[in-house]
Amino acid sequence: MIESRRAQFNAEFSTEKYQAFLDDLAADFNYAPTFRIAETPFFIPNEIKNQLVEACGEVIDFIKKPDFKSLTQRAIDLNFSVPNEDAHSQFMAIDFGICEENGQLVPKLIEVQGFPSIFNFQFNLYRKLKERYAFLSELTPYLSGLDEESYLAKLREVVIKDFDSTEVILLEIEPEKQNTKIDFYYCHRDLGIPIVCVTEVLKEGSQLFYVNHAGEKKRIRRIYNRVIFDELNLRKDLTLQFSFEEELDVEWAGHPNWYTRISKFILPYLQGKYFIETILLSELKEIPEDLENYVLKPLFSFSGSGVVFNVKKADIDAVKDKDLYILQKKVAYAPVIQSPEGKVKVEVRILVLWPEGDENPTLVGNLSRLSRGEMIGVKFNKDKDWVGGSIGLFER
Repeated sequence: MIESRRAQFNAEFSTEKYQAFLDDLAADFNYAPTFRIAETPFFIPNEIKNQLVEACGEVIDFIKKPDFKSLTQRAIDLNFSVPNEDAHSQFMAIDFGICEENGQLVPKLIEVQGFPSIFNFQFNLYRKLKERYAFLSELTPYLSGLDEESYLAKLREVVIKDFDSTEVILLEIEPEKQNTKIDFYYCHRDLGIPIVCVTEVLKEGSQLFYVNHAGEKKRIRRIYNRVIFDELNLRKDLTLQFSFEEELDVEWAGHPNWYTRISKFILPYLQGKYFIETILLSELKEIPEDLENYVLKPLFSFSGSGVVFNVKKADIDAVKDKDLYILQKKVAYAPVIQSPEGKVKVEVRILVLWPEGDENPTLVGNLSRLSRGEMIGVKFNKDKDWVGGSIGLFER
């Protein structure tokens, strides 16, 4: 969208350079990411940047309301509760589609999550891109005046706090099988914390332990939580020595309750030019006549699972627990990225960190997802180029 930067990038682009970039990423850990990485970054003009910042501010204002916990207690009651919840989420991912409305481009909030995203991968992705396209160093993926050093310092502050890195673990379900494991590898390299499967955690009384690569048992004092409970609940084959719902002598970098509170559950409460008409299915008085203009979404799913794009009355009737679904108006994604063959749609996820002692969260960075399909996501973009995960770059 910054036309001069787009023209410069497209002029320098080649499939050989793109493949070299992918090979460089794969070489770090002898592992190629399983998700598609797009050929290009998204060049974001100041007007859109300012709108994204303003929209995030409105989301944050709602989350900071004194009655936010009481407003979202219903979400906890519908799902699960983990003890020792902290005062606020330490992570947020705020997703916007770049849309067209009344002939104008405007970011529209698609989703918000009180959960970590791929903070470390994005940090390294930008570094790799700069190595292939030198002019990208004139731009930045960071917000709030941050640079590489201060971004990583803020992430370290949230994840590790004041503990030794050996006392903090990245916790996941079978991390070697996760689609985002490249981010785990970079997290281990950048922050020095071990990657531990939920089945490897040992429990003694209320304390948790893991065994390091040297065979030594180490106390877990803080957990960088990457466990999605939708997945955990489905994995009846897993044997855990602890329960998330019991009192444990451990701190959370990303307390699990915030994944539930800051979720699609809050979308019906948000009103304004950056927000989409959304209603909890249990609050729906009558089915809209133009149902084809809506999307049906489960509240607590991850990575788009369970979303019904072309909704029919039978889909709504089939939902048994209507407290766990929303009906959201479709928006028109604008094809704003010029590829060598046609234009591409895009979503921008603003990455947010909120250290425990800070009064306000900090917008730190972003990721972008490019699409030629009906929706953002893998199944809508099979066998297409100039689609997939990327990063947004702003003028300094």
